[in-house]
Amino acid sequence: MSTPVGARSLSGGAFATLLLIAFMMGANHVAARLAFDHGVDVATAVSFRSAITAAVLGLMLWWQGVPLRLQRRHRRSLPAIGLLISVQSLCLYAAVARLPVALALLAFNTYPLWTALWARLAYAHRPEPRVLRAMPVLLIGLALALDVFGAATGLGVAGQWSRIGAGVAFALAAAATFGLALVLTQHEAGDLDGRVRTASTLMIVAVIALFGVGTQGGFHFPNAAAGWWGMAALTFLYGTAFTVMFTVLPRLGVVGHSAIMNVEPIFALVLAWALLGQTIATLQVAGGLLVVGTVIWLGLRRG
Repeated sequence: MSTPVGARSLSGGAFATLLLIAFMMGANHVAARLAFDHGVDVATAVSFRSAITAAVLGLMLWWQGVPLRLQRRHRRSLPAIGLLISVQSLCLYAAVARLPVALALLAFNTYPLWTALWARLAYAHRPEPRVLRAMPVLLIGLALALDVFGAATGLGVAGQWSRIGAGVAFALAAAATFGLALVLTQHEAGDLDGRVRTASTLMIVAVIALFGVGTQGGFHFPNAAAGWWGMAALTFLYGTAFTVMFTVLPRLGVVGHSAIMNVEPIFALVLAWALLGQTIATLQVAGGLLVVGTVIWLGLRRG
């Protein structure tokens, strides 16, 4: 998600656009939780949002006359990237269905650590000293946010992990697969037009999610009006955020400032409190702010 900061400074409009994308992505996950609470399953949500977004991006590519020339390594790497993003999407929504939305996103925000790990294992890249310094801070913040000892909730270690264990596992799996997808994208498909790469990835995600729908006996649609609103909102917000991200930001020349979008969990925290009644303890909020601040600091590093 984050790339090194370019020389161009942020204008007010560009900064507002980045915050808008973060807001829409955070709202997308809150809407997803609303849908999950009213009968929608993860595969149904992922298939709808991915298929519709891929179709919109595909139409935009056709309208803009973007060439679809793929090199051999692109044809080899894109399916792998699509598979990883499919796993990431399914796991992250599975985490959102089981945890307070903000906590699921905070656990997912450990992906910079996974990115450094995969780059080391797959391409023998040594982690930057900045990443190594950030690692303990990020993990401490996550431990506070998740209340790993159950102190804030009063449940104790066993009680807390029986409640959050599955959700945290899904969120960390999403972070790990996303980190690997970022590394593969950078090294194997970084020179491919971002619009083509994103559209093809989402098409693969939609196909895999539809396969998952088939294995679970078909679509699981909402059983109440609130669920339909959640499903419509998550599809609209996700699709709009991605469309803005890959059409407006490149024109503004501020893609390198995308670390600002990592305030997404903060927006999700506020929205989940206002719309879903989800609350977390003050110490957990402090841990969440530590995670978000660390990830933004990492993302704003200069290349």
